[in-house]
Amino acid sequence: MFEIKRVYEEPAKRDGTRVLIDRLWPRGLKKEDAAVDYWMKEIAPSDTLRKWFGHKEERWQEFKSRYLKELKEKNEFLQQLIDLGKNKKVTLLYAAKDEERNNAHVLLDILNKE
Repeated sequence: MFEIKRVYEEPAKRDGTRVLIDRLWPRGLKKEDAAVDYWMKEIAPSDTLRKWFGHKEERWQEFKSRYLKELKEKNEFLQQLIDLGKNKKVTLLYAAKDEERNNAHVLLDILNKE
């Protein structure tokens, strides 16, 4: 079972295994405060895509399309997440301020289809 949560929110036992899925470490957050079990930056959008998107709402649909294409090249990392979530809850952590349009939502959709 997979869920998503902003990394700045208070960690909770119900989060299960906490996996940060951003390429960059969240600003102003100490590693011990984040309670991250795994940092899987390899599954994050490429720097080029991340910078192009810039969290501009009008680019959201195109961002999703481009990120899905990138994820097709990252089957090994997707499988690691799938395996991790087989027997326990996994919370995918992201730092974006926009809680509706971010890479975690795209990734969650893929994982929930598996």
